[in-house]
Amino acid sequence: MEQVARHVWVVTSPTWLTTSTLVVDDDGACLLVDPALTPEEILALEQEVSRRGWHVAAGFSTHPHWDHVLWSAALPDVPRWATSVATDAATAEELTAQASRDLPGYRWDVIGGTTPLAPDTTEVPWTGPRAVVVPTPGHAPGHASLHLPEEGVLIAGDMLSDVEVPLLDDAPDAFEEYRHSLRRLADLDPRVVVPGHGRVAHRWVGHRRVHADERYLADLAAGTPPHDHRLADPRVRADHESQMALLSSRAGG
Repeated sequence: MEQVARHVWVVTSPTWLTTSTLVVDDDGACLLVDPALTPEEILALEQEVSRRGWHVAAGFSTHPHWDHVLWSAALPDVPRWATSVATDAATAEELTAQASRDLPGYRWDVIGGTTPLAPDTTEVPWTGPRAVVVPTPGHAPGHASLHLPEEGVLIAGDMLSDVEVPLLDDAPDAFEEYRHSLRRLADLDPRVVVPGHGRVAHRWVGHRRVHADERYLADLAAGTPPHDHRLADPRVRADHESQMALLSSRAGG
């Protein structure tokens, strides 16, 4: 576990540098955000939480992609909050099929089953440090980041990564939504940024990631091959090329 603020710890899986975030109150109650990734890693996370005398009091899922809606029978049966749009976006069967395709050979105890927040909810309903729900559409239906203002921490979901380029959802206005989401996150000016995949960033690096994502989106919209170091990863390059092909086919249609 890497402590990134007084009440915030981050664990990073070697697979896709997938992060799990723990917001820990002074009494040991934890808000567990996007626990990941393999069943063994989630179990080890639960064991470490117990070893430290903490307990999971609530969960939060930033968006409805399978690697961000994982849980375990070893974890307590507590609310696993998500936006109502995110909760309704995919069934457990669809999410399980995604997992089988993307990371075969594993069997998770729990995929999906998030608890919808009321549409007017602005903060995660728990008793620990304030966790403000920031709508950040563009990547997935109901995507939301969490801002911890007293900690100066932003848990960005699948945005502001140093290892993955922006990937757009199927919404017709996904380009503009993603751009507005980036501006919204930049305006928060957090001291620490925790991406769903990649390394924790501090303030000036976080702003560089905003600019890098904006450049990538501008190149994508113009049909210009982007010069982006993240595309050196074959998996990310494949995702980018699939995204380019899809956008080209839509434009042609």
